[in-house]
Amino acid sequence: MSSYIVEERVKERRPPSSSLFFPCRNRAPPSLFPVLFFTTMALWVFGYGSLVWNPGFEYDEKIIGFIKDYKRVFDLACIDHRGTPENPARTCTLEQIEGAICWGAAYCVRGSPERLRAAMEYLERRECEYDQKNLVDFYKEADPLQPALTGVIVFTSTPDKVSNKYYLGPAPLEEMAMQIATAVGPCGNNRDYVFLLEKAMFDIGHEDDMVIELANEVRKVLGTMGKGFSKEKQLVATPRKKLLKSQSGTQTYIPTTQLLLFPKAVAMDS
Repeated sequence: MSSYIVEERVKERRPPSSSLFFPCRNRAPPSLFPVLFFTTMALWVFGYGSLVWNPGFEYDEKIIGFIKDYKRVFDLACIDHRGTPENPARTCTLEQIEGAICWGAAYCVRGSPERLRAAMEYLERRECEYDQKNLVDFYKEADPLQPALTGVIVFTSTPDKVSNKYYLGPAPLEEMAMQIATAVGPCGNNRDYVFLLEKAMFDIGHEDDMVIELANEVRKVLGTMGKGFSKEKQLVATPRKKLLKSQSGTQTYIPTTQLLLFPKAVAMDS
């Protein structure tokens, strides 16, 4: 795990250790404490799926931003959370595409090696379907050219059905929606995973067109199956217009309230 731990130089105001320089340090406001620099060990991980809304571990800092040359796709099977081996769920993984960006959240855990190790062990258990851990640069919206962080861990999967038993690969939108609408596991159903991700991306201000399209297709399937939304419709935002970009580069304004109607969630687990 040591290759995933970085050393950070932290600036903090702290009371001096000697009263010779600050005899009233215990009564002084923190703004008058001298600025000290010290180093600490840190672990940064990037979440782009359920980690965005449900990290599930104690963290010291959360930053919204994006990574480059990766695209979010629903090509990975989940057989122990929101699906079963007989009827696997479809969850997010990343596909490497030059020029693509993927928005999400970076989480930092600081402190002792034991605390960092506990966080990593939890993540490895939770993300057991992912067979790769990559180190990436992380960017913030304020400066999309200069990385805000380097050496950030991201869990990904090998896009090969032979070497990676959890890799499902791409499928037509209607087929994915049918699988997501019907898959259920110990932590809840697959459709809530998609709806919660849709809402989480809206909440951080960076909706994913593909997630919206898939979520709406799942709603169509549920309506066809007789599981309509007459008692479950819920607006997550006041009406406004959202600019969507298609792959061809054209731009279309679609009312957000048409996109973000979703059933109430059953489970918060990934």
